[in-house]
Amino acid sequence: MRWTPRSSFAAAIVCLFRYNSRFGLYTCGVEEYISVIIGVPKESYPGERRVALVPMVVPNLVKAGFEIVIETGAGVEAGYPDAFYLEKGAKILPDRAAVFGKADIVAQVLCYGSNDVTGKADLALMRRGQVLIGFLRPLGSVEVLQQVAQTGVTSFSVELMPRTTRAQSMDALSSMATICGYKAVLIAADTLPRIFPMLTTAAGTVTPARILIIGAGVAGLQAIATARRLGAVVSAYDMRPASKEQVQSLGGRFVELPIEAKDAQDARGYGTAQDESFYAKQRELLTRVIAESDIVITTAVVPGKKAPMLVTADMVKGMAPGSVIFDLAAERGGNCELTRAGQTVVEHGVTIIGIINVASKVPYHASQMYARNLTAFLLNLVKDGKLRPDTEDEIIRDTLLTRGGEIVNPRVREFLALPELVGQGAK
Repeated sequence: MRWTPRSSFAAAIVCLFRYNSRFGLYTCGVEEYISVIIGVPKESYPGERRVALVPMVVPNLVKAGFEIVIETGAGVEAGYPDAFYLEKGAKILPDRAAVFGKADIVAQVLCYGSNDVTGKADLALMRRGQVLIGFLRPLGSVEVLQQVAQTGVTSFSVELMPRTTRAQSMDALSSMATICGYKAVLIAADTLPRIFPMLTTAAGTVTPARILIIGAGVAGLQAIATARRLGAVVSAYDMRPASKEQVQSLGGRFVELPIEAKDAQDARGYGTAQDESFYAKQRELLTRVIAESDIVITTAVVPGKKAPMLVTADMVKGMAPGSVIFDLAAERGGNCELTRAGQTVVEHGVTIIGIINVASKVPYHASQMYARNLTAFLLNLVKDGKLRPDTEDEIIRDTLLTRGGEIVNPRVREFLALPELVGQGAK
């Protein structure tokens, strides 16, 4: 018989009763038992179908000493009913308040910050010392981040994951960008009044669709690969010269423009914001390429800033009727001048898709990838039932956003023009 008490990031003394045949009685041994509870509430953002943890990762977490509690129905829309979690060793709780009340660590996809519609309601459920992990939009609203900090939670923002080899398995941004690039091509293909591949038929030859991908990051590269698999002729442009080899390795044609970006990427590999003169010249040079394309998929974003405007209304007017633009930067203001976030509009005969939260449209595998990222992060974050100090590990240090009532991440404080915390040096 084993008695397991409730313990929050603490060691408990557990008696193990064993029958000793030599002496004909039960003996009691003592061991240290650690129980850390991870809670997964149902996502509350309208239309969000993903879930933070899926059943397949539960055994690994349980084996590592965690207890998993799931809000009933949290995984249903992603294809993971409660019964699947129970089979793997998780417990189902009746509502959101029960999950927050029991959990030491709350794992979400869209936390308050990324969820500006319904996320604020979670503030009343958070408590000091609790850990919160998920998308928090750390370079967004300072007021929202301060509200999260004031609850006393220790929060970790997955957007701040360092771009290092060791952190690759935890990189949720890249995982979701992969889903977005894939799904954008499928939605655009369904919208385009043409087929993608070249066909030779008794009725004659059908020429392949021509697709231009602007931005060859993770989403862009996945879009190239998906469009090529569907048989389209694919071109891609990125201001970072290093992207050329990656584009060509996937079978795309790299569009080279006689213009050079200054400091094209930052230390983390993301594209950097350029001045307006650069973007004006870029638009001028891209006009002809865009006019020749049946589909344009734009993916250019700069962390914490409005997305650069790459496709003007006049450029849209120059495209053939029935053409499609899928703006994956719609939520950040859009790369196309005519994009409307969350909407699909038709301008000058061109369909402009501004769908946001695209990854949620592939909830089964998006949740699976995200859950694997979180599992790797959790196994690195907690050791022997305690949070590892952020001074020991770059991944923990870089993703730590709030603690003890303060926004503590130096990069975020600098971006938000907050004063340096006493006793905390810049990274």
